[in-house]
Amino acid sequence: MYETSDYHKRMFTSTTCTQQIDSSLGNVLLYGAGSDLMRNELGAYGEKILGSSSAYVHSNIGRYISNPQYYFQVNEEYVKNKLKVILFPFLHKGHWMRAADMAGGEFSFKPPIYDINAPDLYIPMMAFGTYLVLAGYFLGITTKFSPEALGVQFTTGLLIWLLQVLLLEATLHSLGSGEVPLLDIVAYGGYIFVAASIILLSRIIWDYAFHLVTIFECFCMGVFLIKTMKRILIAEVRSFEKHSTKRNYLLLFMALSQIPLLFWLGNVGVGAK
Repeated sequence: MYETSDYHKRMFTSTTCTQQIDSSLGNVLLYGAGSDLMRNELGAYGEKILGSSSAYVHSNIGRYISNPQYYFQVNEEYVKNKLKVILFPFLHKGHWMRAADMAGGEFSFKPPIYDINAPDLYIPMMAFGTYLVLAGYFLGITTKFSPEALGVQFTTGLLIWLLQVLLLEATLHSLGSGEVPLLDIVAYGGYIFVAASIILLSRIIWDYAFHLVTIFECFCMGVFLIKTMKRILIAEVRSFEKHSTKRNYLLLFMALSQIPLLFWLGNVGVGAK
């Protein structure tokens, strides 16, 4: 009736193995079996315990590391369409669900090259690099460029990426989900640099458009993340019906948090001399 958690399954298996070892050792001592029998029994149970521990470690590594190659399976068409979805999410006419792949009889999701809704790391990394180039150029035209100033922007970018990842993770965990691969969250968090690059480019072209473009990009990024998080909760985690009021407040907070983050990224050179 109730599903047993992996933690309790592991605890039960460990306790059972311990009891079996104690029983076998007792029989060996009681009946005076030879050292070979003891060695064989201990070896068999040791392999069983180590095998169980190895499976546990591999399962947890898969949860956090996943398969990095999956996130770089992109092509030009995917990148173009994905950028449209990120920058203008309200114009996306298709669905937001990820495409399933049942190849080999196992359920998985298709890679980005076959699914526009799949997360990737190519766009976030390229957007992060573009942001740094634009930041360096802006520092140059405002006579504030220095290796230290560019290093500050690099550190700021990484810090905001980390904050975005922590925010998304906290939102999902608060709604009862902890099964989304970490690299998925890293990818979703890194898409903020697409908006940041547009903001910085607009500031280079016309400084007076900075605030207007920033507000627009904050709105677009908020819509994109809300749509993405709702999809995860409905299709990938299936906890959308739980805590509906709490869910709405958390999603709204997540969307509003894009405002200070993007203004922070757009204020390049503040304090630089």
